[in-house]
Formats: sequence, structure tokens, C-alpha cells
Amino acid sequence: MNRLRVIPLGGLDGIGKNMTVLELGNDMIVIDAGLMFPDDDHPGIDLILPDYSYIVQRKDKLRGIIITHGHEDHTGALPYLLKDLGAPVPVLGTKLTLGIIAGKLEEHRIKKPKLREIKPGGHVNLGMFGLDFFAVNHSIPDGVAVYVRTPAGTVLHTGDFKLDQTPIDGRFTDFAGFARAAKQGVTLLLSDSTGAENPGHTPSEAVVGSSLRSIFASAQQRIIVASFASHVHRVQQICDAAVACGRKVVVTGRSMVNITRIARDLGYLHIADDDIVDAYAMGNLPADQVVVLCTGSQGEPLSALARIANGDHRTVKLEEGDTVVISASPVPGNEKAVSRVMNRLYHAGANVVHKGMARVHVSGHASAEELKLMLNLVKPEYMMPVHGEIRHLHAHRELAKSVGIPEENVFLLDNGDCLEMDESGVRRGKPVESGVVYVDGLTVGDLGQVVLRDRQLLSSDGLAMIVVAIDTRKGTVVGDPEVITRGLVLGSDTEAALKGIRTRVDKVLKRTAAEGVTDPAVIRKALHDAVSQYVWETAKRRPMIIPTVMEV
Repeated sequence: MNRLRVIPLGGLDGIGKNMTVLELGNDMIVIDAGLMFPDDDHPGIDLILPDYSYIVQRKDKLRGIIITHGHEDHTGALPYLLKDLGAPVPVLGTKLTLGIIAGKLEEHRIKKPKLREIKPGGHVNLGMFGLDFFAVNHSIPDGVAVYVRTPAGTVLHTGDFKLDQTPIDGRFTDFAGFARAAKQGVTLLLSDSTGAENPGHTPSEAVVGSSLRSIFASAQQRIIVASFASHVHRVQQICDAAVACGRKVVVTGRSMVNITRIARDLGYLHIADDDIVDAYAMGNLPADQVVVLCTGSQGEPLSALARIANGDHRTVKLEEGDTVVISASPVPGNEKAVSRVMNRLYHAGANVVHKGMARVHVSGHASAEELKLMLNLVKPEYMMPVHGEIRHLHAHRELAKSVGIPEENVFLLDNGDCLEMDESGVRRGKPVESGVVYVDGLTVGDLGQVVLRDRQLLSSDGLAMIVVAIDTRKGTVVGDPEVITRGLVLGSDTEAALKGIRTRVDKVLKRTAAEGVTDPAVIRKALHDAVSQYVWETAKRRPMIIPTVMEV
């Protein structure tokens, strides 16, 4: 019997790491390969990837990777996955999506990738999978939904979408394609859940352009706009507003420079060469003739906007009276970082405009009424909310129930859970290994929970080191033990607390010497336990304790 397995490896525990496996017999495809950016709970971590070991272990079955659109939470894990797969695997995406991916793979020095362009309305066969692609609106051009036909049934993956009736590029969601899929039958719908808690409809991207033109027209000095580099529709509107007000556009920030170059080369971003000025030539222009387009809308510490706010950007020096527009919404977990940058901008005398003050940002994700419209349009037998935090998935389930899908036909899964589909229907299957992979600089995957826990301890409770020299023949102490602390708060009388630690250390060493203990490992454990207990009793802290026993 043909049995299709649908396995989300990421994307069901937050905004990021989107990756879903479809497996049927000896064939397997992957939809999206995204990453997640770390928050304050991940000190020192650069990126978080889904654990895709399930794919690597079955790479002989992998027929292709389909990328629905060019955002990092759908493409960012792709270079790492391709490296681990070794042999080239077809990567399918639309023209802009592949343009962004090609630049990313080049940075990772992946040579001759098998990039295969798809077009909305087109059809592709990969093994036992027949794939149809439908255009959808989102906050980046060229997004698609994927309709998967198999002998075991059909799966419709919406990708990220909104139902924008006045899209900037004139490219509408393919309602006719979704209707055809509904007529042919949708066994299982996987649908974007990010906006499920938001009532009504998501406003059109076009409303942002009107707000930007109004802000630009009233600004007296230089204008700085921070946005997602990949939000090409937003970048287009910023450029249009700048040109309409007689200003030149300066692009700064590595990702913003790269994306705007790719989008212009491929025909997705339209601005005349005369209207874009090199950042180093900006100083020759009056302040009221410049719009700086930069990265940093999420408060990233090394981004262009953060450097501008800190006063250490190479070409942009903030002056009192400049207008700064933050044209984005903080991703959950980034609120503190964004607030920190905004406060520095205010302190420098800038006029800051954000989405709480003017319509300078709208979501790229469908709200509740649009999600219900999608459900009613495609009429799935079964439904699985994807792409969102757990609360978003729950809200989407309630929307599905409200339009008549039986509760038992709506599946709330965790990453690594499995759905099995055959001619008798859809049911839960056996889960697979899942989790996350941490990227720290050039290190991928070797950072386990122990390392992360140690970093969290260091960042919150500090460090205490005890250095002791032991005569290994007699087990006696040579010289005085040394206690070193870093970032450890020991109460109002630090000196008395340090003296107390030394007293505990002396007691432990006298006891181990009296018992004839000479094994450094035993002495280290005794020191660790004694100091840890003392610090907890004294300061209610759990610092990292590092006892060092030198043998002499």
C-alpha cells in the first residue's frame, strides 16, 4: 500500500527553521530549509538550524528541495544541508528565490549547485511526486504555494502568504489555481499560521507607500529607513517615495546591498541608476536630498542602523533633526534589541518613526479572515497548521473548526512528529529524531545543551575559579589556595564572602588530606560541591564553578 509520510522538522515552535519532509516509498522531497535567529537565551549562538539528520541519513531517496520564497527562515539552512548531503541535489525555486539562494551558496563556496527554476502555474515531477505551483502574495516577490500529488493523496502547502488585493508588483494570489486544486481534491492542507491571532484582514502593502511619502515630504533633513533587506516590495516603495520627493537613495548594510543588487539585476526592483548614490559620495549632497536605506530593523548589534545609532558607521553620521523610519515589526525575541537602538537614536536627537506612530509597516502574513477564506477555498479533508509559535497554531486550529473542519481532522504537531496518509485517510505516525543545530562562528552542530547551559550560567550568575596546588605524594596543599571570581555578585560584603569561600576551601583540603586523598578528580569534585553550596547559601546564586588542581 502507498503510504505518504509528512514530517515537519522545523517551523512549529516559533517563527523560523521551516522545513517539511514528504516521503513516499523510495522517494522523498523537502519543502523549505530555513533557520532561526537566536535570542537572549542563546548567548554566543549565531544561527539555529533544524536537525535535518533524518534527511541526510536518507539522502539516496531525496529527489529535490523546494523553496517557497527567499526569506532566511525558509532558505537559511540550505547551504548547511547541501554541504552535509555531499552530492548535488536539485533545488527548486522561482527566479528571485534562486537569485538569492545563488548568492548565499556562493558565500558558502558551494560550487555548481543544481538550481532549477520553477514558474507559478507550472508543473514538475520528482519521483512519485507531481508538483504544481501557485503564486501567492507575501512580503517578498515570487512566493509560491506547492500542490503535491501522490498515489497516497494530495498535500497543499501554502508557503507564507497574504491575500493582498492591491499588490505592489501587480502579481495576485492565484485563486484560480487554488480552486482547481480544491476541485481535484486536497487531502491535507499545511497553512501559514503566523497571523492567526489577528482579526480581520491584513492591510495591503500599498498603504505603507502612502505613509512613507507623507513622512518624506515633511522631513527637513536626512531620512534613514531601516527595513528587512529581503522585503523588496518595501524597498521599492521607499525608493519611489524618495524619488518623488527629489531625494537620492543610498544603500548600506551588506545584505541590503546584496539583495537590492540581485533584485535590480533580475528586474524585481525598479530605480534609475541616477537615483542611487554610493555611500561614500553621499557627503557631497545636501541632507534634504538623501534617503539612506539600511539594515537593522531588528536591532541586530552589527547592523547598519545599530552602527549609525552608536556613532561608529563608516559613512553615515547621525545629526540632530534627522528622521529615522523603522519600517518593520520586531520578530518575537528582538523587542529589547530594537528598543535599545531606538533609545540611542532618540538620544542622538533623531526623529524616530515606527509602526506604533504611523503605518510604516504591515505584515506579510494572512490574518484570521484570510486564513478562513483559504480554508473555504481549498476545502481540505485534513488540515495541519504550520509556520508559527504554538499559540498561533492553536489559534489556526480554532479557525479551521469554525469553518466546519472536524476537530479530529486538524492536527497540531511538534517538530519531528509524523502524519501518515493513504487511501483510508490521515493519521499520526511514528515520530522521528528532531531538534536543533547551533551555529557558532565556523562551528556547526558541536554546541550541545551543556555548552549553552554553561554560557547561560556565565551570563547570569558569573564564574568562580579555585586554584589549588597539591603534593600528589602526600595529598597536602602547597601554598595558599587562590579564589578568582568574574561577574559573581556575593552580596553587600564581597570581601567577607570571599573569605568564607576560602574557609570552605581550606576545610575541604584539610579533610581530603586527612583521608589521604590524592586523586585530583576527587579533590575537584569536593571543592566544586563545597563552594557551590556556600555561594547558594550566601547569595542564592548558581555560578559556574571551576576548581583547578595542579599536581606538584
